[in-house]
Amino acid sequence: MNFKLKKTWPIAAAVASILVTVSLPTFADETNTVNAEEKKVEKITIYGRHNQLILESGTATKSNMSLMQTPAAVVVVDKLLISEQAGATLQESLRNVSGLSQDGNNYGVGDNLAIRGLGVNYAYDGMYGGADLENSYNPTRSMTNIESIEVLKGPATGLYGMGSAGGVINLIEKKPQQEEAYQIRAVVGQWDNYGVMFDATAGITEDTAYRVVANYETSDGYRGLSSERSELYTSLSHAFSNDNTILLSAAYIDDAVQIDSIGDPVRLIDLTLVDSLPGNITAADLVNGDIDSGGLQLTDSQRQELAGTLASTDGWQPFDLGETGLISPISTPNEGKEFRIKLRQDLNITDDWTLTHQLQYRTYSTDYVRQTSAYNYIYHDRSGTINLDPRAPLVLDDVLYPYAARRQEYRKINADEKTLQYFADLSNTWSYGSLRGEHLLSANYEKRDMEYQQHSIWDADDTRSDAVPYILDIRNPNWPTGSFEDYNPSLRSKYDKSATAWGLSLQEVVYFNEELTARIGGAYSSVKQTYQNQFSDGNPELDADDDGFTYNLGLNYQFSKYFSTFINHSKGRTAYSVLGSLTEDDNRPDSESVSWDLGVRFTALDEDLLGSIVLFDTARTNLRYENPLYEDDPADAAFNIDVAEYYYDEQDSTQGIEVDINFAVNEQWSMNFNATYQEPVTEPGGNALSVVDEQTKGIAEKFASIWTNYSHQFDGLASPIKFSIGMTYEDERSISSSSFGINYAIIEAYTVWDSAISYAGEDFDVQLNLRNLANETYYSKAMFLGGLPGESRNAKLTVTYSF
Repeated sequence: MNFKLKKTWPIAAAVASILVTVSLPTFADETNTVNAEEKKVEKITIYGRHNQLILESGTATKSNMSLMQTPAAVVVVDKLLISEQAGATLQESLRNVSGLSQDGNNYGVGDNLAIRGLGVNYAYDGMYGGADLENSYNPTRSMTNIESIEVLKGPATGLYGMGSAGGVINLIEKKPQQEEAYQIRAVVGQWDNYGVMFDATAGITEDTAYRVVANYETSDGYRGLSSERSELYTSLSHAFSNDNTILLSAAYIDDAVQIDSIGDPVRLIDLTLVDSLPGNITAADLVNGDIDSGGLQLTDSQRQELAGTLASTDGWQPFDLGETGLISPISTPNEGKEFRIKLRQDLNITDDWTLTHQLQYRTYSTDYVRQTSAYNYIYHDRSGTINLDPRAPLVLDDVLYPYAARRQEYRKINADEKTLQYFADLSNTWSYGSLRGEHLLSANYEKRDMEYQQHSIWDADDTRSDAVPYILDIRNPNWPTGSFEDYNPSLRSKYDKSATAWGLSLQEVVYFNEELTARIGGAYSSVKQTYQNQFSDGNPELDADDDGFTYNLGLNYQFSKYFSTFINHSKGRTAYSVLGSLTEDDNRPDSESVSWDLGVRFTALDEDLLGSIVLFDTARTNLRYENPLYEDDPADAAFNIDVAEYYYDEQDSTQGIEVDINFAVNEQWSMNFNATYQEPVTEPGGNALSVVDEQTKGIAEKFASIWTNYSHQFDGLASPIKFSIGMTYEDERSISSSSFGINYAIIEAYTVWDSAISYAGEDFDVQLNLRNLANETYYSKAMFLGGLPGESRNAKLTVTYSF
């Protein structure tokens, strides 16, 4: 291991923490069932059940190991925290997990999260649940049908199929219950946010039960980022015997989420070309290039005008557009439709052998128009030429438009994906003398077919379509009229693609004694992809085969029931999409990932205190980056398709420390806290413009979150009122782009405070969430050369009735 922590994480003064003691929820958590004897001594508190769920959770590693015995970095979030924070989506729940953050420079299609700065996979009850291999067209995953979230950090290729380097987010869905229960929930909030949810479960016979969850929610959204979602989840369980049960479940999701691909953009001025600091730049600094080179020649008055618009943040921070935004009316929401149906069987073959296998069919279709690019050029060097069109300030009829946006592109995407999956886990508990253990043999098969096409239109900087008007002023855009189809779109891509993957893995869990446990696993996986071009400008047909071996090695030593330590080493691999290598001699090698973890876990005060501290070192290889000399627009002065479009030899590495703590101070007061300090570094390849290590784009070095509750019993009320407050901090993130001459650009650190107040009656619950209490101006996501503004102060009311 090579831990290079150069700083220590300063733990801020603890914020007051709280929790309320209430009766058990109507919908019992099936993952935390206790028998009658245990119920007699169990502390009947929501928070106690929360910690017990975490301690007993072994499903993330597909074993029976308790958390204190597990040699792996695992974090569990149950529905208590999710509901307290009124988190409707997975992105709103990430604040509760150390190391989990927004992925750098994402465009808002799907979730795009990162663990320790690296990509992640998503699963539902252990079954892969979303696109990969560059097919990132998915619903934004909601929490409507989720009981808890398990995060297994580090490569997990063997357990979950096609793997990502960062880890796996496993979403545990609601299941049918024999006890009859019904629940209605209504929400109302800022920006015309309305929603209603219905949840019903009951036994049909002694052996059969059902569950139906339906939800509808809509919002105009902050800055016009609207969303509308309809969901239906159904499930039916049947026990043929105590040893043989099946679960048939289905989900249908119809959503429309508006996309902002630009956010607040950085004004593009290459500060290495001038001698003055931002804010002090004058016309004399904006020197015209050699007239013979072909660059734009600005007059003295134009240079003076341009310099007069520059602020101290230009060239290295986003330009604050307020609530204006650059979402054109030509853009349309990502209208996605997902359907999945799954059959699961849990079979106890003998007292020692069990089989869990799942068969799932999933379809997803998407249709949207996304605006991209729209750059505000100020002073730029391209191929040795100052202000070479179209990467230059906009001048029309001798009039300078200093706040203009150029190189706009609108992309209309249509994609349909069908997936068939089969996962099987055969496990055996064994003993030999004083040794005990668990064998796990896993197999997975996936077949995915996709149809895709993209049309594009541009402004006058590109002649492949009728021109949409330039944005003359990003502060007050002059939007185009009509629809996307009015501008004679150009077909840019049309293809059919398939991916077939299979894998076999063996995991061995060994309990050497009461203190020492081990988890060892190895997996072989194979991915075959085919690509059939349906567009005349490309390659007609390609295929790629990737296979390899991955492994996991972990040891855990439990000094007492209150303290344990573990070390874990794993190696993973992620196959890249065939789309990234569309030539016969350019089969892109897999990304390999290596991860080390060294951690301690501790519990005290009858398990009211539960925490972990983990040192980690992880990396992935063979990352793609663009060749700045490649240009495929024939009308561009720098047109050049005789060079490689991409290179593949960058590497990301992240080293750091994570802290997760759950603490019930007393029956009224509790908290959940997590913090991460890491050094996310991108190591440039041999053909990169930059030759020095840089902070990985969009990934913060430090982030932390705390959520705390205090419950107070007022006279005259049957139940206590619960007061909650939370804080989220995220450090600055890089949005640099050397290909645009922006070698240092950031979105600043921020701190946001949220709160909630709730009252739970015998059969109803009322909760008011207030977000961004201080009305902080901040950026929630890193975009490409920009930042996505976070929501201003807002409120959300949730009323739940159970019967």
